[in-house]
Amino acid sequence: MEVGNQIQKLRQDNNLTQEQLAEKLSVSRQSVSKWELGQSVPELEIIITMSKLFNISTDELLLDAEERKRNNQQLHLGSVYLVVKDFEKSIKYYEKLLSMKVSTRNCGDKFAEFFFDNKCLALMNLNNLPGHIYSDDRNYKFVLNFWVEDLLLEFRRLKHLNIGEMTEITKVHDAYYYIHLRDPDNNVIEITGNYESEGETVKNE
Repeated sequence: MEVGNQIQKLRQDNNLTQEQLAEKLSVSRQSVSKWELGQSVPELEIIITMSKLFNISTDELLLDAEERKRNNQQLHLGSVYLVVKDFEKSIKYYEKLLSMKVSTRNCGDKFAEFFFDNKCLALMNLNNLPGHIYSDDRNYKFVLNFWVEDLLLEFRRLKHLNIGEMTEITKVHDAYYYIHLRDPDNNVIEITGNYESEGETVKNE
């Protein structure tokens, strides 16, 4: 949403006419009209006054909805995935180490999860991970998992940053999509989250 549209929306949401808003800002009605039509942009002092009037930050006034969402979106630590060669042996090992039975086994023999201390330790079967970039012969032992509210927005942010090697958004099933990246030491980072397609290319695992 452009600044003019945002000004118009705020004005209408607060039941103000252009004349009333102009009066509160000590400007002409024509100035307000030009802002809303995108023909001009308010000066910084007017922006600050307007943000106080509507009780919002200047960012909320100046940035469009997607940019505000992108700035506010955070990465949340999800799980640590250990990539294991002998899946059953590793499950038994960690059951003994943690003094607990495996919590869940997902997707057949692909994942096993242990939940403790509000954390998740997941074992990933190296022999049953088709489509994942960590099924190659690079040297790594774990995958760091994060999740975000909006996976498509995060994908676009990372593309814009040109952060390095990363995959397209990949679909496991209708409720699980991910992006894979590699850090400078070749460690795998997996980012998952809510995904709503907007014409982006999605790879099926």
